[in-house]
Amino acid sequence: MKALSIAATGMSAQQTNLEVIANNIANINTTGFKRARAEFSDLLYQAERLQGVPERANQNIVPEGANIGLGVKTTAVRNLHTQGSLTNTGNELDLALVGKGWFEIEGADGEILYTRAGAFNTNANGQLVTVDGFPVVPEIVVPNNTVEVVVNKSGQVFARVEGQAELQELGQLTLATFANEAGLAPIGNNLFRETAASGPATVGVPGDPGFATVEQGYLEDSNVDPVKEITDLISAQRAYEMNSKVITAADEMAATVTQAIR
Repeated sequence: MKALSIAATGMSAQQTNLEVIANNIANINTTGFKRARAEFSDLLYQAERLQGVPERANQNIVPEGANIGLGVKTTAVRNLHTQGSLTNTGNELDLALVGKGWFEIEGADGEILYTRAGAFNTNANGQLVTVDGFPVVPEIVVPNNTVEVVVNKSGQVFARVEGQAELQELGQLTLATFANEAGLAPIGNNLFRETAASGPATVGVPGDPGFATVEQGYLEDSNVDPVKEITDLISAQRAYEMNSKVITAADEMAATVTQAIR
């Protein structure tokens, strides 16, 4: 009975949907996190009767066919890169992006990675790094005797050094944008990797057309909406239960047939 396998694909799809929702809710307070959405498509159809063909030779054309669907499959888990709200932290090394763009980060093997989480710090050498110690690209080094760091909306980084009235320019932050942000591969630790689907990175200066501006002393919150996630959770649970009831009904119908044969 096809209903058993069809309903099983529905339960599997809703299990995937639930896992995606659970991950969204788990990361509701993760800086720069982008919520994901599971997307599905129907499977192949089994044609019991074709439409648009003659019923008999050169006779009436069949207006409607009989096509039986074979279930559902997961086609993608899409990250939705919409702007998150900003939280004022007061930390001069916390940077948030308003608009499109990604901070560039140098990974452990020298690969350029990308993040929206601007909770930066300095390492023992004064270099600007992420919370996991990965350096920001291009390199920004803060002098030891710095009393204040200033980052403007265009990503220029300045330091007020002890004993000097003038600000000292330390460097220029750059951002990367992509033709298809949904094609970026999430690798954990708030980092993303460029893929063939995302297209190559276009690097520019904050504030240029098509690039975000930088807000110092702020962090971008997760774009997860708790109300929507709970609504989606209830919907997924109901869909799973309905598919389960289909399996129960199909099993009872099969049992009825078996008893009749005996």
